[in-house]
Amino acid sequence: MASYTDITRGIRVSVQPTYLDDQSDPDTGRFVWAYHVTIENTGSETVQLTQRYWQITDAFGQVQEVRGPGVVGEQPVLRPGEQFQYTSGTPLAAPSGIMVGRYSMRTDRGEPFDVRVPAFSLDSPHQPRSLN
Repeated sequence: MASYTDITRGIRVSVQPTYLDDQSDPDTGRFVWAYHVTIENTGSETVQLTQRYWQITDAFGQVQEVRGPGVVGEQPVLRPGEQFQYTSGTPLAAPSGIMVGRYSMRTDRGEPFDVRVPAFSLDSPHQPRSLN
């Protein structure tokens, strides 16, 4: 299982996507993935995740943008050395795609900053493969 990681200002974000065969129906163009995210504060400041932004592009070039407060209904506070994990998901009408995003954070002093979420690939066993 592939894992994707990026670090911004001491905040490490790791993502592991998983294709959900039992929730997908390729015959009707429904492909579903879960993605497990670990957000770890390796820095020296306490931070709070306040907003999320996702850009999801499927193999057909269709782009969805998702914005909202927090993640999975929470706005976690991470002290130095702490981590927060959650799992969410996304359906696509194509057998593959890519997601990338960012989390808006705020330090305990009120300073806002953005944390990169690494681009990660959504691949299903139904995606035709070609060797170049």
